[in-house]
Amino acid sequence: MIFDLFRLDGKVALVTGATRGIGLGIVEALTDAGAHVILSSRVPKPDVVERFKDAGRKVDYLQGDVQDPAVPAQLIAEAVRLGAGRLDILVNNAGVAQHGETHSFPAEQYRRLMDINLDSVFRACQAALGPMRAQKDGVILNIGSISGLISNIPQPQAAYNASKAAVHMLTKSLASDYADDGIRVNAIAPGYITTDMTNGGLNDPVWGPVWRDMTPMKRPGSAMDIGAAALYLCSPASGYVTGEVLVVDGGYTVR
Repeated sequence: MIFDLFRLDGKVALVTGATRGIGLGIVEALTDAGAHVILSSRVPKPDVVERFKDAGRKVDYLQGDVQDPAVPAQLIAEAVRLGAGRLDILVNNAGVAQHGETHSFPAEQYRRLMDINLDSVFRACQAALGPMRAQKDGVILNIGSISGLISNIPQPQAAYNASKAAVHMLTKSLASDYADDGIRVNAIAPGYITTDMTNGGLNDPVWGPVWRDMTPMKRPGSAMDIGAAALYLCSPASGYVTGEVLVVDGGYTVR
């Protein structure tokens, strides 16, 4: 049955930034498909983890701030331990958004943005390649953005856009370099999704109407829209797909 290709029974997944927003939507989708998902976030949210356990989902939790250069590798090592020696899926979702004019953008904000949005993704991928190469199998999914493809308006955000464009190219490069090891690497480029991170902009009297007007579907997406796309890219249903950046944006980038 075609639906069996979307099952993840017996698979072990690590999702960063997993306790809210897009990350939470991805965890919902992967656990619903039968995966053992290890949630990670900077701020622990025991109620979120318990909700999954109460629903009969197989989950674990690891606390970690991926801005710390040592943390991504630590998370991978601990996830492999919790997965009884395996890590089948890595979802690099942790990220921050930062707006500001380039000519006055503070150096410390730029460094934090790149540390979290790009450097931590590189480090987590680097660490995950070890166990995945040993298994001759694995899936890496990076969460990019339409901001890595276009220059959003009306808000200025050159640094953020650059960080997400780099994630897209990292994804394509890893897909090319490690296909022979049985590892698939893809990315999702979300448009405007209703989350804690975007609610401020969506409710802004200037930004919100522009974002909606430039989206052909005239509305933001949901975390589960991204979760569904993640399930496809993490499951055998996409077994012949690698190096792709799947845009989920209500049509924003077609105009």
